[in-house]
Amino acid sequence: MILKPRDREEWLAMRQDVGIGGSDAGTVLGLNPWCSNLQLWRYKTGQEDPPDISDKPAVIFGKKAEEHIRELFRLDYPQYNIKYNEFWMYVNDRMPWQFATLDGEIWQPLSDGTEIMVGILEIKTTTIRNKAQWDEWENGIPQRYYAQILHQLSATGCEFAILRAYIRWYKDGELRVTVRDYRIERNDVVLDITYLCEQEQRFIDCVNTGKPPAAIITM
Repeated sequence: MILKPRDREEWLAMRQDVGIGGSDAGTVLGLNPWCSNLQLWRYKTGQEDPPDISDKPAVIFGKKAEEHIRELFRLDYPQYNIKYNEFWMYVNDRMPWQFATLDGEIWQPLSDGTEIMVGILEIKTTTIRNKAQWDEWENGIPQRYYAQILHQLSATGCEFAILRAYIRWYKDGELRVTVRDYRIERNDVVLDITYLCEQEQRFIDCVNTGKPPAAIITM
């Protein structure tokens, strides 16, 4: 099922009503260094309002850069048709509390002139400031982003996801940039998706009953 809010305000309202979005997945698992699972529970139960981070420089940069990164991705993958619907919410038919808003939809043209949505495009921008941050990307996708991809695959039913990372760092006072694509096939992560859905179900049960989840200590 797809919900189609008209604007950001309607999207925010639906997001609160529906349940768990992709950006919440890592927090549910205790992988978000900026927000605990208990804090997220307080947001979802209406006890607190989430902070407005729209004026943060990193958020502003990521928002402005996203459309250009998506266009470059479209040029790099001409075999696909890349679509974007800013506020659309893909809702899991079996778990209607699970939804995903995507940075891009990857469609495969078919020989009969039709097309089918086969993949998800997720875009991340980051500025590396220390070795630990480099290690996260050198060893694959940071775990909180991996959880987000698992969530999106579950919500949409897509065959694969590609995370495009636009990574910046400074060396000798000069800006350096690298772009990396990480592809995750659904068939390779079925068990991880199952585990995530189980944990998300437990979390949403806590939201619905008003009983706080067991705290997960974020390292």
